[in-house]
Amino acid sequence: MDSVQVETTAPLTLEIAQIASPPIAISPNSRIPKDSIRTSLKASTADSVLASVYSLGTSGILLSNLLVELGASPVIFGMLSSIPMLVNLIQPLGAYLSERSTSRFQYSLRTHGIGRLLWLVLVIGIVSINWGVIDTQQLVILTLLIVLLSNLLGGLGTASWLSWVAMIVPRRLRGRYFGTRNSAANLTTLICVPMAGLVVSHWYGGSLQGYGVVLLVSIVFGIMGLGCQYFQVDINPQSQNTYYGKSPQTTEIQSDTTKDESEVLQSIHLPQDQLTNSIWKNSNFLIFLLYFSFWNLAVNLSSPFFNLYMLDTLDLDVSYVTIYNSLQAGATLLMLILWGKLADKIGNRPILICIGILVGVTPLLWLGIGANRLDIWLWLPLLHILAGGTWAAIDLCSNNIQLAIAPIKNQSIYFAIAAAVAGVSGALGTTIGSFLVQFAQSGGLLGLFALSGLFRLVALVPLMFLQESSRG
Repeated sequence: MDSVQVETTAPLTLEIAQIASPPIAISPNSRIPKDSIRTSLKASTADSVLASVYSLGTSGILLSNLLVELGASPVIFGMLSSIPMLVNLIQPLGAYLSERSTSRFQYSLRTHGIGRLLWLVLVIGIVSINWGVIDTQQLVILTLLIVLLSNLLGGLGTASWLSWVAMIVPRRLRGRYFGTRNSAANLTTLICVPMAGLVVSHWYGGSLQGYGVVLLVSIVFGIMGLGCQYFQVDINPQSQNTYYGKSPQTTEIQSDTTKDESEVLQSIHLPQDQLTNSIWKNSNFLIFLLYFSFWNLAVNLSSPFFNLYMLDTLDLDVSYVTIYNSLQAGATLLMLILWGKLADKIGNRPILICIGILVGVTPLLWLGIGANRLDIWLWLPLLHILAGGTWAAIDLCSNNIQLAIAPIKNQSIYFAIAAAVAGVSGALGTTIGSFLVQFAQSGGLLGLFALSGLFRLVALVPLMFLQESSRG
């Protein structure tokens, strides 16, 4: 048997192309071979592994350590964290453009590909500062500029990528698949982050040069990750929207030629006013937006500053902090598959509520952390292990519940709106937190952690009224 029944996120009367060759639509009434589905899922998993290597050089603790080395202020740290969230405002535009493209893969190359290559400019900047061409403040500005431009391009492509994956992964396998996929990425982080931390802290030319080497390697792996998308089943976004509603929710992936061509052209996109009305009438989606926005504000009041607290206030070496981050990745790795299977059985909303309470009180556990041996060797590792296990559930279930409640037609538009709203609120939280830390100094960090914990608990209230859709 060379085909398979696939339960997906949409009525799948789609134009599909195999991207092992130039995108060509499968002939009418053809079925997607199950080997192609398997290849697509394996390619997506490989992409996540390589992308995790890219991320460790272009975000997180190593990028934070770079700014510490350059003497950046807490406001700069706040900007570093708020930029990736604030640029989510561009996601609706990205979704609009992607829905008028004819290939998810080609659109991904134009957005994420250019965005990842931009980091080569920072590598050149690090070489330039070692030659005395620029100073540290100029390198800080250049770093923020690269973060801004790279994330803008990423924001243009994120909604399209999420819609692409949502169409490929069978609904009943989402929890398990994304659990396995994220576990593979976190295993990579578990292995690579300590190695990268050691390279940065022990590089013979200094930590700045060491970071430049790690960044260059990360960029190479990031481009390789995009290459893996070449082996995923490509989808024509216009066909996804055209044929919405033509087939049952659970069907075979096949093309449909029963519509007259003029009807096809008229139904590719909802009129703008109809789309707007459908969003405002979708009370379940609006409840999710309320939760998602306030949760991101509450989390980002404090999350950018835990690394700053360890690197600056506690004055820990970056190699210690990378070990903590590896422990967190290890805990995420162990728990993701469990959370994925549990989400498939009981749903995502109960997990988000229960684990969200634990995530809410976690910042309060930082209030007694100091620079003594007991805290460095016991409590800090335990806190990171706790964070890894709990955030594995939050990230996985937030993604899954968003896939479940978003309508199929113009799906990427809904994803983009959610990302934009969450991005603005998260950036607002980071900005508020950075100014509180800037003016209150070290004492402000502990107060900020407590405030963030309280807000996280309040943010869970809308989940009580959210209905998790069971549609395919």
